[in-house]
Amino acid sequence: MKTRIASLVLGAALASVLAITVVGCGKTVDGTGALPPGTTVGTDIDDSVITSNVKAVLLGDPDIKSFDFKVETRKGEVQLSGFVDNQAQLDRATAASRAVSGVKAVQNNVILKGAPTTVGKKVDAGIITSKVKAALLGDPNIKSLDIAVVTRDDEVLLSGFVDNQGQMDRAVTLARAVEGVRLVSNQMSIKK
Repeated sequence: MKTRIASLVLGAALASVLAITVVGCGKTVDGTGALPPGTTVGTDIDDSVITSNVKAVLLGDPDIKSFDFKVETRKGEVQLSGFVDNQAQLDRATAASRAVSGVKAVQNNVILKGAPTTVGKKVDAGIITSKVKAALLGDPNIKSLDIAVVTRDDEVLLSGFVDNQGQMDRAVTLARAVEGVRLVSNQMSIKK
């Protein structure tokens, strides 16, 4: 168990170094080199480290199924999204995330799962997720790499940080238009 935790911490550290390397080069996801408004290279690096550390804490806790979580960070505010089996997992994930150094706030957008799902439904959910991500990537007005997409059965959860309400509305509209999507839960936040 200690070996697994050590491996996870090492993985988080390597992810942090990679994030620092990428961010330190001044390149953003859109390739322009411009940082989002109100963001510095320092806050971008700090946010990457916080995200990595929160993921490591969630992975290291056997009572939390951390693979069901998406973690986004903006200026120290951590946004958790995804699906969990019960309220205890949700509460524990929030508390564990708050305990990470540098975390200023935790926005918990995690949804409780319904009935157990089948392998077929998991495959279908993966296909829907891929289609939604493709639709978001195909729209030049949306910074889709800042939006996390998680699907459970035919319910899509969008989370992350967007620049404005227009981007948020467009992302929801695109997700709803994807074949097989029954419901879209919008857990996105506008960048401050």
